[in-house]
Amino acid sequence: MMTPGDHHRRYSPLDDRRHRRYMGPPISTSSTSSSAASFKGCCCCLFLLLTFLALLAVAVALVVVLVLKPKKPQFDLQQVAVQYLLIDPTTAAVGGAQPPAAYLSLNITLLFIADNPNRVGIRYEAAALAVMYRGVPLGVATVLGFEQPAESRRLVQTRVVVDRFNVLQADALDLVRDAALNDRVDLRLTGDVAAKILVLGLSSPRVQVSVDCAIVISPRKQSLIYQQCGVDGVNL
Repeated sequence: MMTPGDHHRRYSPLDDRRHRRYMGPPISTSSTSSSAASFKGCCCCLFLLLTFLALLAVAVALVVVLVLKPKKPQFDLQQVAVQYLLIDPTTAAVGGAQPPAAYLSLNITLLFIADNPNRVGIRYEAAALAVMYRGVPLGVATVLGFEQPAESRRLVQTRVVVDRFNVLQADALDLVRDAALNDRVDLRLTGDVAAKILVLGLSSPRVQVSVDCAIVISPRKQSLIYQQCGVDGVNL
C-alpha cells in the first residue's frame, strides 16, 4: 500500500549527474573570444596588403611617367578621296505648303595617319567621327580599334556613305547655292578617338584625342578642294 510520501520523489545526486551528462559539456567563452580576435587580425592584414599594393601601383605609375615621359598620340587626316557627291534639289509647292529641300548623296574615303611618338605601345579603341554640314549630322565615319607599336606610324582608312540625306529649309537653300554658284560644299569631321598607353602588359587611363577637320569638296569636279585638320589630346 502506497503512502503519501511516495507521491514526492526524493532528490538524488545521481539524478543531477545524469542531467549534466545529457546536456553536454559547458560552452567555453575563451574559444569564442580567440576566434573573434583571429578574424580581426586577418582583416587587418588584408587591409594592410591592399594598401601596400595600391601604393606600389602609384609608385610604378610615377616611375613610368618620369622615365618614359609619355606624349599625346597624333591622329591626323592625311587624304580624302571623293567617289561622288550629288545634290538633288526640290522645289517648294504652291503656297509654301511644302518647305524647300535638297537630297544629298555622298561617298568619300578618309585616310588618317596615327602617329605614336612614345617608347611604348598604344591601344586605340573603336571610334565614330561625325560628318556634318552647317551643324547638321550627315553620317558617321567608323574607325575600328587597333594596337600600334612604339615609335611608329600607321595608316587608318574609313569611309562615309550618305544616301539621299534630306536637308530641309535654310540649310537646303545654302547647300544648293554653295554647290551651284560656288562649286563647293563645306563639311566638318569631328569626334574623339580614345587611346591607352601600354606598359608591361598594363594599360594607362584613357586618353582622349579630339579630331576636328574641315573638308571642302567640289561637286562639279568630284574632288577635294581644301582640307585642314586640328587634333588635340586631353587628359594625358
